[in-house]
Amino acid sequence: MTSKDHSDSVHLRRLAWAGVEIRLGDTRVLIDPLEHAEPLARFLGKPRRPLPAIDAPPGTHALITHLHPDHYDHELLARLAVSGTIGCHAPIAPTLTEAGIGAIPQELGQPRRIGPLTVTPVTSLDWRGDDADQVAWVVEGAGRRVIHCGDTMWHGNWWQIARDHGPFDVAFVPVNGVIARFEGYEANVPVTMTPEHAVEAAAVLGATTACAIHYGLFHNPPTYTEQRDIEQRFRQAAEARGITAAIVDDGEPVPLPPTGQ
Repeated sequence: MTSKDHSDSVHLRRLAWAGVEIRLGDTRVLIDPLEHAEPLARFLGKPRRPLPAIDAPPGTHALITHLHPDHYDHELLARLAVSGTIGCHAPIAPTLTEAGIGAIPQELGQPRRIGPLTVTPVTSLDWRGDDADQVAWVVEGAGRRVIHCGDTMWHGNWWQIARDHGPFDVAFVPVNGVIARFEGYEANVPVTMTPEHAVEAAAVLGATTACAIHYGLFHNPPTYTEQRDIEQRFRQAAEARGITAAIVDDGEPVPLPPTGQ
């Protein structure tokens, strides 16, 4: 990308938990923003730190990967919907409509323009199957391409996503590898991607940088048990794959790799 001035560049910021902000010029898109943790306490426990308020001026847009309440903050999305659009995978649009949020439905692979950005839902795989339809989001603009992977399991569609949309400057990948035991579901293996899974997914996607998301905020054994040594393992796995590991605090910018990498 050749940048004429600040407004021509894509800017990325990691928000709390799985939240990401993508900005290009005056266009701001939030993916899975989270501001209210109260609905999560029963299963995930209390957050380890307060969730910061979301900076969302009028005209801010949002995308959600699925309807689990750590990705679908109804109160926040209702506020954003007043002056911006809410994008979702088509099968969950009726649920949002019933909840009073007028979402724009998109089928898998169907692009939509939001100002200078193009957003496209692609395949993701939720660990609870039919309980929650889930997608990942590809966002492109100004010669840059990123993917937000929600809280997916490992799946075999990474290669097709890479063929259709890759390579990526940054892949936002969940790394908590949770052991989950609630609502009649019990597993002794991680149901979302571990740090090592996340790096492998980023490698298949052709990502130059992998940014770790979806970890560090909740830990509530035995209901919700996060992996140990996540950041160290993520860095080690990324180094072995020749991928830049981005470990970024809430609210901080995520660096884009230099063009040409």
